[in-house]
Amino acid sequence: MIPITKTPLDLLDDIYSIAYWMTGSETESRELVDHTYLNAGIDTPEPELLKTFRECYIDRFGQETDFCLNEKPCKTAGRLAGAIKNRAADIKLSVLLSEISGLRHRDISEILEKPVETIRMWLYWGRKLLVYDDIQKASA
Repeated sequence: MIPITKTPLDLLDDIYSIAYWMTGSETESRELVDHTYLNAGIDTPEPELLKTFRECYIDRFGQETDFCLNEKPCKTAGRLAGAIKNRAADIKLSVLLSEISGLRHRDISEILEKPVETIRMWLYWGRKLLVYDDIQKASA
């Protein structure tokens, strides 16, 4: 059986949907998709395009600035906050790649450059958190 490969144009709707779920804003989503496609070529394979999307997202939203200028503990806290924010973004992205794009755990693992077991754990907890978040919003 010949695997079906998607072109960057075929993935545009999926990338936009993922961007909207990640940002919650139409404007931010459009800008993120534009930035992703400016950094990818016409023949970019799906995993590379999704890696580019992740890099663009982290460049724009996933980095925390240092809270203090010259104090070492504050710089460490800023890096820790940035790492936590990046991890949360990767967990959410892993769930969206699975649910919207239908990617397998191994594919997500390659895109996020994490072990398959980590991806499985992120998918488990990420889905639970998304369901919990929806329940909280519905009861508010």
